[in-house]
Amino acid sequence: MTEQAVQVRPEWRRGTVSGDGVTLATFELGDPGNPTVLLVHGWPDTHHLWTHIAPRLAEKYHVVAYDCRGFGESDRPREVGAYRLAELADDLFAVAEAVSPDAPVHVVGHDWGSVQAWEAVSRPRAHTRIASFVSVSGPNLDHLGQLLRAGLTRPTPHRVRTIATQSLSSAYTGLFQLPVLPNALLTALGNPRAWKQFLHTVEGTPPENVVVAGTLRRDMITGLALYRANIRQKLSRPDPRPTTVPVLQVVNERDIALRPAIYDNTPDYAAKLWRRDTPTGHWLPYTHPAYLTDTVLDFLAAQTGSDAPPTVERLRVFAEPKPLAGKLVVITGAGSGIGRETALLLAERGCELVLADRNLDTAAETEQACKVAGAVAHAYLLDVSDTGAFVSFAATVREQHGVPDVVINNAGIGLAGGALAATDEQVDRLLDVNLRGVITGSREFGRQMVERGVGGHIVNVSSAAAFTPSRSLGLYSASKAGVLLFSESLRAELAEHRIGVSAICPGIVDTNIVSSTPIAGLDSDSERTQRDRLDRFYQRRGFTPDRVATEIVSAVEHNKAVVPVTPEAKVGYRIYRFAPWLSRIGARQKVTG
Repeated sequence: MTEQAVQVRPEWRRGTVSGDGVTLATFELGDPGNPTVLLVHGWPDTHHLWTHIAPRLAEKYHVVAYDCRGFGESDRPREVGAYRLAELADDLFAVAEAVSPDAPVHVVGHDWGSVQAWEAVSRPRAHTRIASFVSVSGPNLDHLGQLLRAGLTRPTPHRVRTIATQSLSSAYTGLFQLPVLPNALLTALGNPRAWKQFLHTVEGTPPENVVVAGTLRRDMITGLALYRANIRQKLSRPDPRPTTVPVLQVVNERDIALRPAIYDNTPDYAAKLWRRDTPTGHWLPYTHPAYLTDTVLDFLAAQTGSDAPPTVERLRVFAEPKPLAGKLVVITGAGSGIGRETALLLAERGCELVLADRNLDTAAETEQACKVAGAVAHAYLLDVSDTGAFVSFAATVREQHGVPDVVINNAGIGLAGGALAATDEQVDRLLDVNLRGVITGSREFGRQMVERGVGGHIVNVSSAAAFTPSRSLGLYSASKAGVLLFSESLRAELAEHRIGVSAICPGIVDTNIVSSTPIAGLDSDSERTQRDRLDRFYQRRGFTPDRVATEIVSAVEHNKAVVPVTPEAKVGYRIYRFAPWLSRIGARQKVTG
């Protein structure tokens, strides 16, 4: 999903800043008495890149964009050496000092704008002139060079993969080093209509969102000097330096030019680092301007101390980045068993957790355990069978914590015994919790994810019973088969929105669901006896819920569709697909009831 283009262009106040013999065109919005936000574009953009973002920032801040040297209305030095990062960082400081002489500025950089801002924040005097830095789609080339050097001198499988994938993504930079061919190609691509179509083709950027200057073709060709002046120099002789400037690194997981792994060593050099990973592409200011604006505003609020949103703190990086770190995760049935173990595992990964259960006391126990693990966690009372309450809960999560990145619909109950012996109340309760609850959670949070437009993941806990028919579990199997097929269908529906859906299908797992499972058609004494027998069997089986939690986290990280978990689930899944007659024979065996 993409956001609708902003139809009204900002009415910039134009000016110039001169330094080192180069005159830079500046463009301002907002009250100069407010803190200044300096917007720095990359290749082949100009200040127009910020068309959809600057007006909202200007409601609270003094916003200044400028055309970098070689672009738009600014001067165009002819020498390649004039485009080294040292000169570009000098330009940034010159603009900052001219537009905000008495206070440091907040910098937001994209692409080469981010690259040159990294050079600026790595200078000793940066902490006096730069209050914070939001980096979007642009690495520190010294960090990258150091990472590549480590991959060559101390190779590991991860480092080798990083070098290989990034080399493939960066192949165009080699082309840009050539003297004639790239000029000819960019002459054709420099037509505004062709460039908009190119962006739409490579990452779905809406053409109506792309705002370019009349100097686009010239900017493309002049901007080749950025690659020629810096790539080989920085990657072959990196000089990584630390920074104390607070940095938010926005990492786009679908960036066509930059792979997420190249940012892994940033914590080694940034003392105050936050990181947000999203399944978005390179030109985020065009594809999701509202999302990026909200991200910047939240971070600026945290840095200025004005109503800092709690969403920012979960993005803080204190050591090596972890997969899923900073994600907001909602888990139902989080008070015990699989739900609790999944919460604890995600707490270790650095997620913020919203924990719902029909027993608030057990949810609070999970909340406390997650906090001990260093995570931010919140416990809520929720009966997933109450659709109205679930709808209200989803709205509360959005209002209090934001749109979740991951939702795990785990809450479930059991029902054993024959279908004919079950009461209507038992059937209704089973379907309301196991199926309707999953559907409600998926629909409510799925709508939020679609509206936000930057993807997400939904996990629905089904069961091996979904594909293992049994005369003693027919109703339970029906509820879990509904979850499985609903999840498969929802996955197809949400794929275009970059929202993954996984169905988790455990077999025999030692949780407390057995001890609370009613057995239809039995008196209370017989039910208790058979339930105790099954409970002892599950305990002897010894497959613990933490192993299911590991599979759930893996399903999110790798966007798996259907995950049979236990050995019997994996075997049963294949038997039902390839030899269903064997499943039917096994279904006749009486387990209980």
